[in-house]
Amino acid sequence: MSTARFSISREDWSLHRQGQMDQERHLEKVREAIKKSLPDIIADESIITSEGNRTVKVPIRSLNEYRFRYDWNKMQRAGQGSGNSQEGQVIARDGQPQKGGAGRGKGAGEEAGEDYYEVNVTVEELGNLLFEDLMLPHLDPKKQPDLTAKKYLWEDVRKSGLQANVDKKRTILEAMKRNMLAGKDPFSHFSRSDLRYKTWEERYQPQTSAVVLAMMDTSGSMGDFEKYIARGFFYWMVRFLRTKYDNVLIHFLAHSTEAKEVTEEEFFTKGESGGTRCSAVYELALQLIEQKYPPALYNLYPFHFSDGDNLSSDNQRSVDLVKQLLEVCNLFGYGEIDAAAGGPTYYRSSTLAAFYRREIQHPRFLSTVIRDKADIYPALRSFFGPTAAQGVSGA
Repeated sequence: MSTARFSISREDWSLHRQGQMDQERHLEKVREAIKKSLPDIIADESIITSEGNRTVKVPIRSLNEYRFRYDWNKMQRAGQGSGNSQEGQVIARDGQPQKGGAGRGKGAGEEAGEDYYEVNVTVEELGNLLFEDLMLPHLDPKKQPDLTAKKYLWEDVRKSGLQANVDKKRTILEAMKRNMLAGKDPFSHFSRSDLRYKTWEERYQPQTSAVVLAMMDTSGSMGDFEKYIARGFFYWMVRFLRTKYDNVLIHFLAHSTEAKEVTEEEFFTKGESGGTRCSAVYELALQLIEQKYPPALYNLYPFHFSDGDNLSSDNQRSVDLVKQLLEVCNLFGYGEIDAAAGGPTYYRSSTLAAFYRREIQHPRFLSTVIRDKADIYPALRSFFGPTAAQGVSGA
C-alpha cells in the first residue's frame, strides 16, 4: 500500500496568506461586535459633548487560536508518557463537576471563563460604521453648474513614486514576468526596475447641492433629557452629512414662541425658556428657502425635533406650514421626544406627532418618537436609512 507524501514549497503561497486571513477575520469580528453595540455607543454623553476627537472603548470577546485539546467527556486518557502512572490506572472520570462558574453555594470555580478585551475605536471610525448605508433620500440632480467636488482615484500605476505607495502585487508580477522571459525561476531575483507604485489622479465631478435645515425646540418644556436627545441626534446627523457629502449647507434654527437662526455652537449649547410655537420655525424655514434656495436648484431637507408640547391653537397652523414645506422640499423629518421614559413626567392630552399623523398624509413626511437614549440610532436610520426613500415612518 502506497503512502502519499506532502511537501510545502516556496511556490505554495497559502501559508503566506494565512496571517492576513486571520487578521481580516479578527477585524470582521470586531466590526460585528461594534455594530451590535451601536445604539448604546452613539448615545454615550461623553461622545456627544466632546469635540469629536475622543476614542471609545468597546468590549470584544477574545478569539483563541486553533489548537488541539482533549475531549474530557468522551475520550479515554492514555498517553501518559514515561511518568509513574501504570496501565489501567484511572486518572480522571467522566461526568466530573464543571470547574467554571460553580454556581450558587458551590464555591469558587477553578476554570477560566471567556476572555474579553477592550478595543479603542475613534469617533471617526465609529461614524464610518454608522454611516456606511445612510444617505440623503430622494436626492435629485440640480442645475447648479459651479458646484464641483475634487475626488482622488487610485487608478494609475507608475515606475516611480513614494515608497509607501508600492504596489506589491504588481511588483511581484513584473519580477515573475522578467525572470520567466529570461528562462529563470520566477522568484529567483528582484530588481529595482520591477517596482511599481500606485498613484492617484485628481478628478472634478459635478455635485448635487443640498441644504439641510436643523430645527430644534428650545422652549421651557424641553428639559435636560429632551435637549440631550435632540442634540445627540443632530450631532450625528451633522457628522454624517459632512462625512458623506461635499456640498451640503446646514442652517441651525432654534425656536420657542419665536424662531431665529443661530450658530452651530449656540445650537448645541444654549437653551431658552418660554412657551412653544412650532409654526414660527416653519415660517423661518420657508423664508430662507424663498430668499436663498430655489427648489429648482437645491435639494431641501428640514428636520425638526421637539417634545411635542405645542400650543393647541398653533397645531393647525403648523400642519399647514409643513404641507407648504413638503411642496418644495425633498423630505420633511419630524422627531418627537417622549419625556415620560427618560425625563420628568407630566400630563399632555395630545402631542404634535399624533396630530401630524392624523392630518398629514404625504409619502415624504417621516416622523419618529424617541423614548430612550438608544433610540437615537433608529431615528437616524428612519430618516437616512434604506427605508427612508420608501416613505416609512417610525412609531
